[in-house]
Amino acid sequence: MLYAIIAVIIGLVLLVWSADRFIDGSAATARHFGMPPLLIGMVIVGFGTSAPEIVVSVMSALDGSPGIALGNAYGSNIANIALILGITALISPIVVQPQIVKKEMPVLLGITALSVLLLLDGRLAVWDGAVLLLVLGAYMVRTVMQNLKGADNLIEDISAELENTQMSLRRGLFWLALGLLVLVLSSRLLVWGAVTVAQSLGVSDLVIGLTVVAIGTSLPELASSVVAARKGEHDIALGNVVGSNLFNTLAVVGLAAVISPMDVAPEILNRDVVVMSALTVLLFVFCLGKGGFGKVGRLKGLVLLAAYTAYTVYLIMGSFPAA
Repeated sequence: MLYAIIAVIIGLVLLVWSADRFIDGSAATARHFGMPPLLIGMVIVGFGTSAPEIVVSVMSALDGSPGIALGNAYGSNIANIALILGITALISPIVVQPQIVKKEMPVLLGITALSVLLLLDGRLAVWDGAVLLLVLGAYMVRTVMQNLKGADNLIEDISAELENTQMSLRRGLFWLALGLLVLVLSSRLLVWGAVTVAQSLGVSDLVIGLTVVAIGTSLPELASSVVAARKGEHDIALGNVVGSNLFNTLAVVGLAAVISPMDVAPEILNRDVVVMSALTVLLFVFCLGKGGFGKVGRLKGLVLLAAYTAYTVYLIMGSFPAA
């Protein structure tokens, strides 16, 4: 099992590193071929931050490990809200921008409800995945149209940063190819190690996916949210989490289901999706305040961290067979 643990650690480190390189290379290459900064921003915010989750879940589905595939997606959503925003709020209280309450949070609530409905029959079929991917496409078109009308939000902020980043086409193609290659290889290493550890400990791959793999693939969101909060860029800190959860629910689960339809374990619907949905509603409530817009302060951050700790302890305590 030692080799499996080492594989998980190395896989996570390489996964995070390669995702950054893949994002940088993709953005530079797209810019050199004339892709509008707005669309590059959409890729960076969406597929970029969810690249680790997407690759790991797709590989897990192909390898016949639906527990890791779904546990990674929903576990990352839970970690994003309760762990990442909890830590971020403790470091620096998050001021909620009006757009989050008016537009992004209602969309996230609706997509969460849709995912619950698709899971009720206990199986994610190809058409379920297709529905999620179609909704993702509609969401991206809506976002692009809003930005073309001059909306000032996270996408434009990142697009502006990309325009200030210089990288040659040759270098961009190099990092694009190397990042993608390492991303795929590290995800396979991570999935193999996680499944082996789960089997050695006698726990389900779902629990490993919800904890170790989910936290590992959420590290980019944790790093970017903490840095953004310390700089006072609260819209980016909160926008990272909301955007990542949208793409996890739609792109990660959607792609995994289309590529390899899978049965949904009862505990996913009865436990994990319930926790994810409850935390999403709680985050929306926390974002409300005077005039409809509030602040996620240190006390709320502590509540979120306590909720994540309780959930994780419950998972671990219930994962081992009774003596």
